[in-house]
Parts: sequence; structure tokens; C-alpha cells
Amino acid sequence: MKKIKVGIIGIGRMGITHYSILNSHSVIKITSVADTSGMVLFFMDKYLDGLSTFKDYRHLIEENRPDALIVCTPPNLHYPILKLAVENNIHVFVEKPYTTNYNQASELSRLFRERALVNQVGYVNRFNDVFKKVRSLVQSGVIGKIIRFRSEMYSNTISKPDDGSGWRGTRETGGGVIFEMSSHAIDLVNYIVGKPDKVVGTSYNSVYSKNVEDIVSSTFIYSSGTVGGIYINWCDDSYRKPTNKLELFGDKGKILADQHGFKIFMKEENKAEGYRKGWNSVYITDIFEPVPFYVRGNEFTRQLYHFIDCITGKQKSNMCTFEEGAKTLDIIQKMFTDYELNGRV
Repeated sequence: MKKIKVGIIGIGRMGITHYSILNSHSVIKITSVADTSGMVLFFMDKYLDGLSTFKDYRHLIEENRPDALIVCTPPNLHYPILKLAVENNIHVFVEKPYTTNYNQASELSRLFRERALVNQVGYVNRFNDVFKKVRSLVQSGVIGKIIRFRSEMYSNTISKPDDGSGWRGTRETGGGVIFEMSSHAIDLVNYIVGKPDKVVGTSYNSVYSKNVEDIVSSTFIYSSGTVGGIYINWCDDSYRKPTNKLELFGDKGKILADQHGFKIFMKEENKAEGYRKGWNSVYITDIFEPVPFYVRGNEFTRQLYHFIDCITGKQKSNMCTFEEGAKTLDIIQKMFTDYELNGRV
């Protein structure tokens, strides 16, 4: 099979992670990288053979002509990169939250769809074994109709006063806990429960950050009667690593889940799934599917291999398209609006 030429734009933590994973794929040849750091490019040039390096992503696209791009720049830079990519018929995997503007996201989704180009957003939780299983249980009605839910995320990302000088310090560049972390929690809701019809009760706090929010909560309401909430805190020093938590309460049972496993409470025995009445515990080691190369978690490899499978035709539909990413941005925009109209005292 002809090798797929891949370029990576943005060689920070996620860019390097994606580089190492893609480099393990038999049909991939990483041919180019772009970054504004001269030091990063110097070491890439020195230690990696056959790689073209660029300070300007436009030169990478024009001169290297990749088949696919991995975009890991700050969110506010995504739109012009993706516009140039679609104009050059390039498949794209882009880190969340995809853009910082819902209208731009919708436009890009339409353009990529019209040109039949593979487009994927890096909402990695969709590829986590536990959350995939929880979605399957919800869709098959194992815990019945969802009445209430709660999607939470915690980390110790911001642990001291921030003067707002970096890209994470301003909302215009995609900073703040809503764009940076809440987008994961919101997408998980969209993936497992569905997109809410209304957003109310949004509030946020700044703890260490000068210009953006560090903690946010909001309530999601559905026409079906389902109600849920999100709570995200990225300055909680009781957590060493970022943690997603999900609670789902249905009329037949309840699920408590995180990245590593879940507990399910059944009002009645479910022989089909093998769950007894009462509490049942399932660990990720009970259900995980192995991946060819491991970095940070199976889901990180699985999402990129899924992207490649969509390009080669091995996979017919993508699990996390730009259209799905735009749904999360729509909710984020509604949260900002709700806070401005109702959240201020």
C-alpha cells in the first residue's frame, strides 16, 4: 500500500505524542513538521532523518504537499490552518476544541464534508474502552431512561497565580477551563447522552487565573425530561492527573464511571449483560481492546489509527467529525451567553 504522507503542525506535548503514535503505523510516513520554535526544529532536524521542517505551516503545505495533517496549535490558530488544508484537499486531525468559534466550526465542517475529506477532532474520551462500553449500555437501555446525569473533570493544571501571558491565559486564544477542559466533559455528554436542548445556570470562578475561569458548572436540559450538569475544576491540587467522572441515573439503574472502570447498580438482574441485582464492578482490564503501540493510554493510539483507517477506507464512518466538534462549541457558546445574561450578580 502506498504510504500516506503526514505533516504535523505544532510540536508541543500533543504533537510529540501524536508523532510517536503515527510513526508506529505501517502505512504512515511522517514527512514534515512545522513549529514556531527554532530549538524544536533544530533537534528534529538533527535526530530525525527524512523529515522536512518549517517555521510557517503555509510553507509546509505548499512545499511538502502532505496527504494528511495533524494540527496541534493553540485553538485560535486552527481556523486558517484548516481553511488552507481543505483548499488543498488534505485530510485533517485537529486537537480540540477545533476552533474557538461555532460559526467557523460549522463552516469548516461543511467544507470538509463537501470535499469528502476525512476530518476528526481529538476528543479522545470517545475512544476510551470504559466510556465506549458505558455508551453501549446507555444506548441499549440497560439502565433505562436517563433521568439525571453529571459529567465532571478535575486536574491540577493551574496551581499558582497566572499573569495571563501564555495562550492558556486568554479566552481569545482558547484558554480557560471551558475551552481547555470542559470541552472534553461536554463532548462526553454529547457522545453518551446526546446534545442538550437548553443550557442554564452557568457559573464560573477564577482562582489563580487573571483573565479566564478556573472552575465552571452548568445545567443541561433536554426536551425528553432528562436533566444533567457539568462541573470542571482545573486547579484542584487533590488530583495528580486529569480525571473524568461520569454519573448516570436511570429508571432501571445507575452507572458511576471514570477512565479506568465503572460501577453499575441494577434494580433487577440483567442476564444478557451478566449483571446481578445491586452493584457490579467492571475494570478497564476486563473490557479493553489492545492497541499496536501504547503512549499515555490505549485511546490515544486508537483515535489516530481510526483517523488513518478512515483515510484508507478500512473504516467507513468517523466517530468524531468536525460536525460532532461543532456541537460542543455550540454548547460552549450557549454557556458563555447564559453566564453573561444570567450568571452575573
